[in-house]
Amino acid sequence: MSLDTLSRTAYSEDHEAFRDTVRRFVAEEIEPNAGKWDAEKIVPRDVWPKAGELGMLCPTVPEEYGGLGLDFGYNAIIDEEFAYGTDVATGFSLQSDIVANYIIQYGSEEQKKQWLPKMVSGETITAIAMTEPGTGSDLQGMRTTAKKDGNHYVINGSKTYITNGQNADLVLVCAKTDPDADPAWKGTSIILVEADRDGFKRGRNLDKVGQDAADTSELFFEDVRVPMTNCLGEEGMGFIYLMQELPQERLGIAVSAQAAAQRAFDQTVEYCRERKAFGKSILDFQNTRFVLADLKTKLQVGWAHLDWALAKHMKKELTPEEASGAKLWHTELQGEVVDKCLQLHGGAGYMNEYPIAKQWRGARVTRIFGGTSEIMKELIGRSL
Repeated sequence: MSLDTLSRTAYSEDHEAFRDTVRRFVAEEIEPNAGKWDAEKIVPRDVWPKAGELGMLCPTVPEEYGGLGLDFGYNAIIDEEFAYGTDVATGFSLQSDIVANYIIQYGSEEQKKQWLPKMVSGETITAIAMTEPGTGSDLQGMRTTAKKDGNHYVINGSKTYITNGQNADLVLVCAKTDPDADPAWKGTSIILVEADRDGFKRGRNLDKVGQDAADTSELFFEDVRVPMTNCLGEEGMGFIYLMQELPQERLGIAVSAQAAAQRAFDQTVEYCRERKAFGKSILDFQNTRFVLADLKTKLQVGWAHLDWALAKHMKKELTPEEASGAKLWHTELQGEVVDKCLQLHGGAGYMNEYPIAKQWRGARVTRIFGGTSEIMKELIGRSL
């Protein structure tokens, strides 16, 4: 099984050649370790430099900062191959699709030179800390503060559900630099916090429903002092930066969701072809064929829509509403596909020894992180 049989329009020959490199890496370095890393609840740090050597971390970083200066299509290839080739959530996409762009777009020259080369090589692992206990999708309601003290900020507060939280060397922290600002979003800034700062503490590696190998953490900030030069971009512009960069994050989630749905479907077709019931393959039953036919059609539509969205984004024309629509549609499709595929497995589908069980568990969060499906609908609805 592979994605090669699909007719794609978003990618060039160079993109597809890069796909082969990514696919080999997933097959040789990631998938053989899936069980071990799931049990340990973390992907080891030494995997990151191996990915960096092959250009699989932050490929859009400009060459002057150690990157390849490529378009987002290369990120999408990585997202597809990891979602289709393994169920291990490595955290690479958080660094490549999300954090890198913040530093490229808004970082000072000093910040770019200090962090981007290390992010490309895998020497530095990053996280972005938005969500807080009790706030969820309400970013304007965050309570973490960064108060000025001389030429430093003093940060206090806590964050939760932070991807790469256990491994991160650098955290982009969303905090209130002006808690009294009206409206509230005007007082939010993004501040770079190095993990070795006094007062920075990691909480638990959270026990999740799925995506077991992904380290997802609580983070605590107790009088953490950082120089004011660690502010990313302009003070008070953090919420605007978040709104400008979230579309790429949501498109990346849509890409992974579509590929993961295809993986579940392809594996289920194989299972239904081999599994016998009442003396024949369960693929020979009309209900099975009808369910799979419906899913195949929706996947076909999904790939066409994804190529459209990718093409628009690479031309910098994808709107926030369109990105929200992509995230909504492809993650909801993923949920439908894995659920119906698990049902076709019968009792076996409920056993963790079968891949579909892990895929079903791992898919549930995609309708939550990066903005819930309900938030996506609200954002789309506001544009009507």
